[in-house]
Amino acid sequence: MQTVMLTYPHTLQVDELPETVAAIGFFDGVHKGHQQVIQTAADKARARNMESAVITFHPHPSVVLRKDVHHVQYITPLREKQEILQRLDIDRLYVITFDKTLSALEPQAFIDHFIIGLNIKHLVAGFDFSYGHKGRGNVHTIEEHARGLFTFTAIGEVKRDGEKVSSTRIRELLHHGLVHQVHSLLGRPLSIRGIVKEGDKRGRTIGYPTANLDVTKDALLPKVGVYAVKVLYEGEVHKGMASLGYNPTFTDDRKEPIIEVNIFDYSNDLYGEELILEWHRFIRDEEKFDSAAELVKKIEDDERRIRDFFRQ
Repeated sequence: MQTVMLTYPHTLQVDELPETVAAIGFFDGVHKGHQQVIQTAADKARARNMESAVITFHPHPSVVLRKDVHHVQYITPLREKQEILQRLDIDRLYVITFDKTLSALEPQAFIDHFIIGLNIKHLVAGFDFSYGHKGRGNVHTIEEHARGLFTFTAIGEVKRDGEKVSSTRIRELLHHGLVHQVHSLLGRPLSIRGIVKEGDKRGRTIGYPTANLDVTKDALLPKVGVYAVKVLYEGEVHKGMASLGYNPTFTDDRKEPIIEVNIFDYSNDLYGEELILEWHRFIRDEEKFDSAAELVKKIEDDERRIRDFFRQ
């Protein structure tokens, strides 16, 4: 998959670009609803013997449009989004920089520049897609703005258990630690990647060595607590448990949560290595214990519960 980063105005020449069927949207999470939009575009591209594309944006529009928002955490940070789309066999990814100049574009100008100007012959979007200044363009105006130069498909709501599959719903579930329900909406486990950094090494002294993950601040994490996880490293999958939190038994001044992962039946040195962590089940809230011995007893119980969970 070719990734093309674009700002307004871009300098690509339409006659040098392949005829393309594209899916357009922010696609945070690339959840089941997004996948239906993207898969529809990929299927139509194959049927027409054209290239398939996804058109997305970065950063989130709220960072630009809302004065009270300075930073957004993503269900799928840009790198994860790219890798998921790669697995969906998309030919090219256009990432449009969302800035004040872009937000001021009139709907017709947006379509002329980023759809017609990219040689898009068919566009697929969700039913609630909007574009142009103040979102004045939508699925009802796009036929007029297409000016007969491309066709359009709108995809309706995708529901699970009677509720719309949405990034907002996923964020709410993560807020409550319900990662197993997020799994069903994404069609895959929620995952995050990080580099193993040196910690305080206290886990070794209590019999539970951990890999401390340094992750991007752009990633949306589930609520603080202990989780059943899987760790992907060098093509292998390992089961384990992760503590996301502030380690209150030993510290009382930590400002940001940390991720400490105990990989079952594994003892190799991982410092400096990149791991992918999959969140599979919330086990319990973080607790402060009066002693290391009480903590160890609880961790032993966590391990039993998580091993039982993975045996199911």
